[in-house]
Amino acid sequence: MKSYWWKFLGAAIVAYTVIAGLLGEVPALPILHESIRNVYFHVPMWFAMLLMYLISVVYSIKYLGSGKPEDDFIAVESVNVGLIFCLFGLLSGMLWANITWGDPWPNDPKLNSSAIASLMYLAYVVLRNALDEEQKRGKISAIYNVFAFPIMIVLLFILPRLTDSLHPGNGGNPGFSGYDMTGSMKWVFRPAALGWMLIGCWIMTLRYRIRKLEYHTDEQSN
Repeated sequence: MKSYWWKFLGAAIVAYTVIAGLLGEVPALPILHESIRNVYFHVPMWFAMLLMYLISVVYSIKYLGSGKPEDDFIAVESVNVGLIFCLFGLLSGMLWANITWGDPWPNDPKLNSSAIASLMYLAYVVLRNALDEEQKRGKISAIYNVFAFPIMIVLLFILPRLTDSLHPGNGGNPGFSGYDMTGSMKWVFRPAALGWMLIGCWIMTLRYRIRKLEYHTDEQSN
């Protein structure tokens, strides 16, 4: 039971933030209005995605050094879970953009960079599925992952800041924490980020255990 405490904590935090995010008070702001509640859901999706990609690149590096299949399994399942959060981040962002900017996908550097980064990690999955031999697949995809992570960081956090962008926190625009979020909102936003990251780790560990079980079952059958 002691090893499960963080899973229950993650579930409890997410439940709290969903309820507080939908029912709690938010500031009356022009343009944003009630849509500012999406900050509790959209931004934590990206936090969870980034954590998954970080775990993935760490275990890709470990796999290149150890050659242990378990390290490769954690790397690939972290990317798989990261892509799930990426999808929800994109969808919630498109909904928010349509409400505040009148277009679900305006020609914005931040959004375009996000699309490129998403396609880059989808290519990682395609690359793995294109290779049959287990060890070769693990090493090539690990090398790809090591290079993909810093490129993703540049696409999401550096390039959008160098040009004009509608997105908060980029192109000279201040972030939400600077001028929109009240103190009470931060008590929902910060736990939401932590809660979804814990849920992401939980999902990843479940997928890792399934993949590991399938691997050992195939070994025994062969």
